[in-house]
Amino acid sequence: MNITSWYPVLMVADVATTARFWIEHFDFAPAFEADWYVHLQSTADPSINLAILRGDHETIPESGRGRAAGVLLNLEVEDVDAVHARLAGAGLPILLPLRDEAFGQRHFITTDPNGVLIDVITPIPPSGDFATQYRPDAVPR
Repeated sequence: MNITSWYPVLMVADVATTARFWIEHFDFAPAFEADWYVHLQSTADPSINLAILRGDHETIPESGRGRAAGVLLNLEVEDVDAVHARLAGAGLPILLPLRDEAFGQRHFITTDPNGVLIDVITPIPPSGDFATQYRPDAVPR
């Protein structure tokens, strides 16, 4: 199988508000917009995509209709401290304060308007035993 694209699709009640959130706070731009679906692309890297879909849309089988829940989206960034300062300054809730993790992340967690958790991360060198749990070519530096 040759996968040519992969991206999450959040099923939500309010497509416009959710799309606006990602555009305003995470530098996405719409590649396609309808009242029921918005396809977003990162303004820095068009291979990074996120779709927002009205959870009760007819294209979703009735048994699968709903809203985003139990989702944690990881966004790796170059400077987590700068992103934290910008988003906290914009009034986004900081559910987990900025901190270093021994397993190799400096991160914080916020949320989108639907309660979807957003973990903003800059990889850092892992400490101790965590370094040995990585494949040698995957150790954060």
